[in-house]
Amino acid sequence: MEEAEVQRWAQVVRPRIEEVRAAIAVSAARSGRSGEQVALIGVTKTLPLEAALGAAVSGLTQVGENRVQEAVPKLEDGLQRGCDVLAWHLIGHLQRNKASKVVGRFAMIHSVDSMRLATVLSRLAEEEQVLQPILIQVDISGEDSKFGWEPKDLERSFESLLELPGLDLRGFMTIAPFVPDPEEVRPVFAQLRRFAERMRSASGRELRELSMGMSGDFAVAVEEGATMVRVGSRIFGARG
Repeated sequence: MEEAEVQRWAQVVRPRIEEVRAAIAVSAARSGRSGEQVALIGVTKTLPLEAALGAAVSGLTQVGENRVQEAVPKLEDGLQRGCDVLAWHLIGHLQRNKASKVVGRFAMIHSVDSMRLATVLSRLAEEEQVLQPILIQVDISGEDSKFGWEPKDLERSFESLLELPGLDLRGFMTIAPFVPDPEEVRPVFAQLRRFAERMRSASGRELRELSMGMSGDFAVAVEEGATMVRVGSRIFGARG
């Protein structure tokens, strides 16, 4: 029954994955890049593990989860079922008291939104003797509902952040406001790209990853330099 459910999901998501990848390729070309330079992360929050496994057999092996309490059981169940091809990304807000469940298990943590959280992750990574890839979440839009560093605060703290052991800082993430017209949030993505360029120049670090863009606006995000897009409903369908 489980295998049948995996195949059912695969039939649903395979054409959608191809469609999204084609759209990414078009947008990447507009920014002088190849679509292969943009990682597609399928967001499987609230969905069963079979949805992620169906994506995996359809060639989408990077998946994103928002909540630790939901993500960790899926990750562990997947490993018990012999699926070791999935790379799990934590893309939602991470509370410090749940950080120990995350370090060393996730391919990347996109949502490091404070020095206090970064310090906790650093300590845990040192204890586990792992190098944990992370992205810094930047609050570009300034919405009260969004987590993340204010750009000016991050600039002041960046040198200290880079000195934390056990963390592999790969770049930045932002969440744009939810609006009907993706062109309205193009400035948000452009601003994160420019911010990342300043941080690269100031630090001498590669910081190549820009995680920005979701189902409604990923094409614009790629045009503005996204290297990772987090796509849920366009692949797996709307969730209640």
